[in-house]
Amino acid sequence: MYATSKKNKNLALFDFDGTLCTKDSFTGFIFYALSKRHIVKQGIKILPWIQAYYLNAYPAHAMRSKLFNAMFTHADALELQQVALEYATSLMSQLNPALLKQLKQHQALGHDVVLVSASVDIYLEPVCHLLNIALICTQTEKINNLYTGQYTTPDCSSEQKRQRILENYSLDDYAVIYAYGNSREDNEMLALAHHAYMIGVNKTLPPLPNSIQMAINFKIFSTLIILDLNNK
Repeated sequence: MYATSKKNKNLALFDFDGTLCTKDSFTGFIFYALSKRHIVKQGIKILPWIQAYYLNAYPAHAMRSKLFNAMFTHADALELQQVALEYATSLMSQLNPALLKQLKQHQALGHDVVLVSASVDIYLEPVCHLLNIALICTQTEKINNLYTGQYTTPDCSSEQKRQRILENYSLDDYAVIYAYGNSREDNEMLALAHHAYMIGVNKTLPPLPNSIQMAINFKIFSTLIILDLNNK
């Protein structure tokens, strides 16, 4: 836990899959972007790992990289990015209404809002552009306009979420930190927050100040300062 800063800026960290988004967006992207024939053909090649994953004998972070390599090696970057933009737009209807409302309230209050996800940048970058928020996620590699099937960063889950947040943000600069997640892969991120919300564990979202009331208070405060200055 971090000590409260004297600064007024607050930070809100949101996981994506299962938190802000109600679906598994990574698997969804595979089925959205690729033909069933390609998925079956490549899936057969990694079937032992898929079976091990569903038997809880192969970790999720390793399965994601294995899937990405199998499905997207040599994919045309420009074509895939266009599909990713369309997919990102479709995801807007799959967002959790309560979490989306909370995110927009953070924005209205002037908080820094960041999506922190183990999913890939290909479609999360346009998602964050649509939401007007910052992004920390798993970065993918492309060379000569082709995806190599490799990551340029480790899978952004668990401890990697914590490390990437600390690399990009000085938490001592924030008065209050909020974090929202849904799984054990979010625990390290949630541990950074003053107010942590875990779907399925916490019944209510962290309360936020009323942005309208804050605006009114600020206007009253500004008026009093002006009156005071005029009387001097």
